[in-house]
Parts: sequence; structure tokens; C-alpha cells
Amino acid sequence: MKIKKIKAFFKEAWFELKKVNWPNRKETIKYTLIVIVVLTIVALYLGGIDFLFTRLLNKLIQ
Repeated sequence: MKIKKIKAFFKEAWFELKKVNWPNRKETIKYTLIVIVVLTIVALYLGGIDFLFTRLLNKLIQ
């Protein structure tokens, strides 16, 4: 009984994967670069905020 359910699950999953519209190489590179740029911007922003707060707190403590 459980084996039939497991087989049915994998069969349905495989069927759904065949319907997926996978990106081509050019699209994958484009989207990867977009993610890297956005992550870099967010990291620089958060790093800058952290740096400013650290300096502010150090001045308040001294």
C-alpha cells in the first residue's frame, strides 16, 4: 500500500517536472548576475549601517 503511494508520488512529480519551463543558459546567467548585484547592494547597505551604529555606540560609551 505505501509502496504504491510512493511510486504514484514520484510518477506525478516527474510528470509535473516535465511541464516546467526551464530557463536557458542566457537567462540563467542574467538572473544570476541580477541576484549577485542586488545582494552586493544590500550587503553594502547593511554593512554601512552596522559601521555607523558601531561608531556611534563607541562614541557614546567613551
